[in-house]
Amino acid sequence: MSMRGQSISIGELARRADCKPETVRYYERIGLLRDASRTDGGQRRYGDDTVRRLSFIRHARDFGFSVASVRELLAMSDQPDMSCQEVDAIATHHLKKVESRLQRLSALREELQRMVTHCAGGKVESCRIIEVISDHQLCITENSHGGAQDLG
Repeated sequence: MSMRGQSISIGELARRADCKPETVRYYERIGLLRDASRTDGGQRRYGDDTVRRLSFIRHARDFGFSVASVRELLAMSDQPDMSCQEVDAIATHHLKKVESRLQRLSALREELQRMVTHCAGGKVESCRIIEVISDHQLCITENSHGGAQDLG
């Protein structure tokens, strides 16, 4: 295989995309990045197109898009003449999820602030924080006890 235009090592690719080589290998394994060309010694080599693609993936993940959504967005970005209506739909769906998560986080923050404010600083047996955590009925907002797993 010709190495022309494929002169970047995995370490350099990772550095340029501000990630670790393990991240590059992971994205290759799950098919977000195409398999790299290899030197005769078996070292991966990448070109500028991979740098751009990895930067896109990293940026989309920073925005909180799921791997499945990133996969869809990449497929669409590979078709530049395609209407962006589907891209809009993915982004709109993600925005709604983010807004919902923000509402739950806001309710959680308010409940935590209330618990901390009402803590008298005495003994654990009379600790308001322990009391509220032990009994969901004592929460002011229904959303505040959805659990941390709902926020991710």
